[in-house]
Amino acid sequence: MSEYVAPLKEMQFVLRELVGLESIAALPGHEEVGEELAGAILEEASKFAAGVLSPLNAVGDREGARWVDGEVRTAPGWKVAYDQFCAGGWHALSGSTEFGGQGLPRVVSSLAEEMWNGANMAFAVGIMLTRGAIEALELCGSDDQKAMYLPRLVSGEWTGTMNLTEPQAGSDLSAVRSRAVPQPDGSYKVHGQKIFITYGEHDLTPNIVHLVLARTPGAPEGVKGISLFVVPKFLVNRDGSLGRRNDVRCVSIEHKLGIHASPTAVLAFGDNEGATGWLIGKENHGLEYMFIMMNAARYSVGLEGVGLCERAYQRARDYARGRLQGVEPGGKSREKVAIVRHPDVRRMLLEMKSRTESLRVLASVVAEAMDVAHGNPDEEVRRERQAFVNLMIPVVKGWSTETSVHVASLGIQIHGGMGYIEETGAAQHLRDARITTIYEGTTGIQAADLIGRKITRDGGHAAKKVLQEMSAVQKQLKSMGAADHAALATRLLAGISSLRLCVEFILDQNDSNPKAAAACAVPMLELFGIVAGGWQMARAALAAHSCLQQDNSDAEFLQAKQLCARFYADHVLSKAPALADTILHGADAVLAYPEEQF
Repeated sequence: MSEYVAPLKEMQFVLRELVGLESIAALPGHEEVGEELAGAILEEASKFAAGVLSPLNAVGDREGARWVDGEVRTAPGWKVAYDQFCAGGWHALSGSTEFGGQGLPRVVSSLAEEMWNGANMAFAVGIMLTRGAIEALELCGSDDQKAMYLPRLVSGEWTGTMNLTEPQAGSDLSAVRSRAVPQPDGSYKVHGQKIFITYGEHDLTPNIVHLVLARTPGAPEGVKGISLFVVPKFLVNRDGSLGRRNDVRCVSIEHKLGIHASPTAVLAFGDNEGATGWLIGKENHGLEYMFIMMNAARYSVGLEGVGLCERAYQRARDYARGRLQGVEPGGKSREKVAIVRHPDVRRMLLEMKSRTESLRVLASVVAEAMDVAHGNPDEEVRRERQAFVNLMIPVVKGWSTETSVHVASLGIQIHGGMGYIEETGAAQHLRDARITTIYEGTTGIQAADLIGRKITRDGGHAAKKVLQEMSAVQKQLKSMGAADHAALATRLLAGISSLRLCVEFILDQNDSNPKAAAACAVPMLELFGIVAGGWQMARAALAAHSCLQQDNSDAEFLQAKQLCARFYADHVLSKAPALADTILHGADAVLAYPEEQF
């Protein structure tokens, strides 16, 4: 069974040619982050991903996490790998230097994060939740809370969780019933049950910091009455040492389709005297604060999709290179050939590869915008880049994860019957990928966010600005003259036109006919993703062409980059006009169909 190998050449191309690493290095605090340092970091990250995390992936899938009398035991090797991960400083990669982090830009740490997910998503998902807790505490926590928790979370000494949903609530957080009763000393006693809590209980660290949504007495109904509390597994003494066990218990862990080594816990708060917690920020602002974690987590789940796509592609490619079956169509020889020689297998591999590359570049461009939005001294630039980030997060999350399911399924198809056999490893990628379209809000929720908030809230300004940037790239492609560039320019123009038409449709329908807009929200998200991917593949093709004019030392890689973009245009981007037709005309049948006939 093959192991994960980080696509370093692809990642270095993205950093060097497509995300403007030099502009990131010009931001305050990032002056030393150049191509050499970023390359060295990614090289070391790739060694850890391939040498430590990847070999544990099948072990974790096979052995899983185990719940015994309220305690959770992670899979064999997990604890050792986690300790090595923290000792190597990987947990602190993008953490604030104020609290012991390395302060590296997100555009670098996101590529390392893709590696963790490609090598072992069940391991990486716990790291992701801790990052979200760090961001929420950094922005909303008190000075005392920051001093107590952040250094230990940033280092990985402790992990963090976010506790949102409950059995009766699902994705509807207005139905949250957990309650928090104020105490004379300023703390609260938290009572309630939370479900689907990733790494809610484990044996990797001595303490787990739970961020919990709950209602205080007399709080308003609905989402306006939710507050956010920090509730540690063990209470923390003033000197930072651990005190007594808090009244929070793991009732069980879920038996899941995939990511078996990631313990998904059911947590009971306050079954006895009440779990001691402390209010984060202002009362009744919990959902607002939790969305800080949610946005960070949604982007990271998108990176899970990218990593899984890369891993599924690598496994299918390696199998296709080694599997001898059939003769080459149109060839004179009757000798059996590797199936990579068969046109349909090549088509599937190229679809896996081109989609993965488009996802990676788009996620990296969004990470670059995050860095600029956080650190640029110009307020207007920060605001504009943040608007781009806000617009694209549901696309990165929703489109990347849906694509990961499709790509992992193609990987099984390339393996044929062997792909359906667990021992080959191909099936695990599909099982693991399936949760990503549900994590942190289903694809339908991401799509509703895209049309209801991100496109319409500013009158479509951010979306129209992206369309302008796409058009500038398309015009540049059109002027190149080469056949591959012309074909890509033609497809991209059709995609941009389709997306522009549908943005106007959403702006018109969302207020006057919100049901019609909602009925086509997921196709709209897919359209946005496909066209945004085409935009980035076009930029990659232009960059590769420019590099070829300057230096032919890596001509084969650069020529393949342009051919991959051409394939994306002909086989993926070509779907844009049909999706637009669905968006513009497909709502009527959805809404007219009689409910009783389902």
